[in-house]
Amino acid sequence: MTDTTQIAMPSGSVVRGKLSRDDIIMRGSMIVIGLYLLVTMVLPLYAMLSKSFTTYTFDLSAYEVQVSDESGSSFSEPVTFAELNEKLDVVTVSDQVTGTDGRLSATQFFPDFSFRSPVRYRIRNLSEEGRYLVGSTLETSTEWRELDSNTFRRVQLRPVESYGIGNFATYFRSPALSNSIKNSVMIATVSTIITVTLAFWFAYALNRSCMRFKGVFRLIAMAPILVPSLLPGIALVYLFGNQGILKELMFGTSIYGPTGIVIGSVFFTFPHAFLIISTALAISDARLFEAAISLRASPWRTFWTVTIPGARYGLVSAAFVVFNLVITDFGLPKVIGGQFNVLAVDIYKQVIGQQNFEMGAVVSVVLVLPAIVAFAIDRIVQSKQVALISARSVPYQPLPNRKTDWLMFAYSCMIAVFIIGILGICQLAALVKFWPYDMSLSLKNYQFDLMDGGGWGAYYNSIKLGLLTAVIGTVVIFFGAYLVEKSNGFRTGRTIFQMFAMLPMAIPGMVLGLAYIFFFNNPANPLNFLYGTMAILVICTVTHFYTVSHLTATTALQQMDREFESVSASLKQPTLKLFGRVTVPVCLPAILDISIYLFVNAMTTVSAVVFLYSPTTSLASVAVLNMDDAGDIAPAAAMGMMIFYTNAGARIFHLIASHGILRRTQAWRRR
Repeated sequence: MTDTTQIAMPSGSVVRGKLSRDDIIMRGSMIVIGLYLLVTMVLPLYAMLSKSFTTYTFDLSAYEVQVSDESGSSFSEPVTFAELNEKLDVVTVSDQVTGTDGRLSATQFFPDFSFRSPVRYRIRNLSEEGRYLVGSTLETSTEWRELDSNTFRRVQLRPVESYGIGNFATYFRSPALSNSIKNSVMIATVSTIITVTLAFWFAYALNRSCMRFKGVFRLIAMAPILVPSLLPGIALVYLFGNQGILKELMFGTSIYGPTGIVIGSVFFTFPHAFLIISTALAISDARLFEAAISLRASPWRTFWTVTIPGARYGLVSAAFVVFNLVITDFGLPKVIGGQFNVLAVDIYKQVIGQQNFEMGAVVSVVLVLPAIVAFAIDRIVQSKQVALISARSVPYQPLPNRKTDWLMFAYSCMIAVFIIGILGICQLAALVKFWPYDMSLSLKNYQFDLMDGGGWGAYYNSIKLGLLTAVIGTVVIFFGAYLVEKSNGFRTGRTIFQMFAMLPMAIPGMVLGLAYIFFFNNPANPLNFLYGTMAILVICTVTHFYTVSHLTATTALQQMDREFESVSASLKQPTLKLFGRVTVPVCLPAILDISIYLFVNAMTTVSAVVFLYSPTTSLASVAVLNMDDAGDIAPAAAMGMMIFYTNAGARIFHLIASHGILRRTQAWRRR
């Protein structure tokens, strides 16, 4: 009889594929770029977060003092400043919380003190961590130090470092500071509603009507991207300020404050909302509209049941993008905000105005929270988006309607006049001698070397920064995206890299710049030598705009089938050879888009670099801010227009160069 019992085989070891040379190179390169993001993004943010929880308080029990008699020969029993404070109630508990440079005069604990008195004083620290100043000399010894009255008046107690939520408690106890949260959210909400509404109807006019000059209107709508956010604020001052040519239209109200911030925010965020909504409206299935007509639905009902649902993801995404841009913007509120406090300006005031870096870090943490929430919701909404076009869809083509087309044309003209008017008034202000008293034309406002802000050197530094950012950033970002999309295995490493690559989108530029101060300006950091150089400006700018460029690159790379890598491996060709001869040429349109995106943003950015520039690396966008602060508003407008013309020229050069390059490298697409 045959035995059918199965014999269990012994378990063997798991067979793992051997890494090829290309796999090792790609994983190693991914780790290198991942470390770059770790050092330039994660570690600075950690340093800033740690700083926000760093508190400095005066520990009055850490010092002892003795007072002599009038003869100066006999001294009293030692007593701590804490015991003296209990008797005299000189310093409250809240007053003992201070910043890193806090000082507390020792003489205020002695009501009868006189620097002319023959009385002598002795003071010492009770621990090695204690410290006090005698003039400018820091004393850390626990030995008694005997001083005469004239010297004792120069004794300043220094705070001790600790960790806790004291800075946050101080922030929220201050009405002026905590009101900035409500102001920022209010401004961002109102600006978002207005901008998304205006951008939707503008995009609707360009995509759902047969009006003329669509290309011209599209070009005008993109113009605000080419200027720093400070420029609309300057234009509004010339239009509606105290000497504005249209100030009567304000009916007694002031442009300085929420009104000016909202109008300026609508201007500089309009292109971002328009691009997103226009993309959503450009893709639509004509069969849905034909069905609505067959069911005798009115145009208004068709609009709400077909058009809006099809564009809902674009509308939500545009809303959160605009909200994020407005709530994190610094330049516009700084120029036209007046006494209306917002979070981004609070950071600037705490750091530059009061040198209170800990409170600046606290405000940065508060500012990051709504930005991260808006970014997270936007990503969730995008992940739920479904395809609106199938293989059987019929592209929607709008039908001519004379009344609708003229209405859309009139509306588009209004938007165009608003955008051109803002830019035009800045150019006019830059060319007149003395607004509004001497309107004769002159180029004296372009004599930047005679103004505060860095002169023409700042302008040339911006061009240098833009070129370096475009070249270095494009190489690093595209190669990093290639490694994420085309590497084999290494799932954990790719996930971590992708997380690092998405993080910059949620971090406001102001916060990133402040984080760089805490991290790179630390003498113990071996990278401290970068601080104050052009290199740190390039690193900060590349990191700040990393996410959008990364997403652009990954989108292009995802369109390439993995069969390219399989064929390359079967032919035993190195991956880097495939990258250089196939991947880069195929993705060249995306690479060129990334480079011009980085250049334009490097020219216009203010918030990310305002804390990092030095006298030799001042930038044009920062010069606009500094000249406006100094009262040189017309030269500030002139510098802003120089940025605009430079970016416009770069765009034109990009289009011409792209046309020539792509005609030679992308001929295969026309087959």
